[in-house]
Amino acid sequence: MTSQHQLAGKHALVTGASSGLGWQFALTLARAGAKVSLAARSVDKLESLARDIQSFDGRALPVRMDVTDVDSINAGVAVSETELGPIDILVNNSGVSAQSPSEKVTETDFDFVMDTNAKGTFFVAQAVGKSMIKRGEGGKIINIASVAANRVLKQNIAYCMSKAAVKHMTKALADEWGRYKIRVNCINPGYIVTGLNQDYWETDSGKRLISKLPGRRVGEPNVLDGALLLLAGSGSDFMNGSILEVDDGLTVSGF
Repeated sequence: MTSQHQLAGKHALVTGASSGLGWQFALTLARAGAKVSLAARSVDKLESLARDIQSFDGRALPVRMDVTDVDSINAGVAVSETELGPIDILVNNSGVSAQSPSEKVTETDFDFVMDTNAKGTFFVAQAVGKSMIKRGEGGKIINIASVAANRVLKQNIAYCMSKAAVKHMTKALADEWGRYKIRVNCINPGYIVTGLNQDYWETDSGKRLISKLPGRRVGEPNVLDGALLLLAGSGSDFMNGSILEVDDGLTVSGF
């Protein structure tokens, strides 16, 4: 691992760490030497991840956090910093979706997606950003959006809207907080296999979708490791407001 990817002595907070991409992000940062606060609503799953990290002598702290509740966010950040020190890296990863034709989207569905993906992402960034500003040593905020920030995913309008908001929020915060040495960047993943969707890719409709993708494949969570370590480490010290597409060419394809 290059020195730019060495994170020894750094403290990273990962939201949505109990499954999927968040689980992988936490493992990757811990293997790079970071202390990791693992945030999610389900602490039982976080404790399992913490044991995995401790098995290779990493340090991990499960933190109960509901990103739709600002008080829960602030409490979780406070616990993380009390136990592991100031947060140097935030991976703002919590996200949900509610697929439905637009004419059938309910207010409950809409609020569920927007409260987690847009509102929650902002207030987690705000809580960590305030701490970084007060400390005065800067830091890295990595927002996880989606190809849906740039292109339509069918029958998923609230998700598309929320991820476009995360993308633009990244740029707005980068503009405001650059003076504090806080680098705010974003990863837009393409189609990635996770525990929630792995069965879909074996269905006829999943296989049809794969056949239309530029590379005729979907990614495993570790395909995001390079972008994550770049944005978390010193290699991104001159990057601010950058949006990294890690999607095997989906954003630029005609599909």
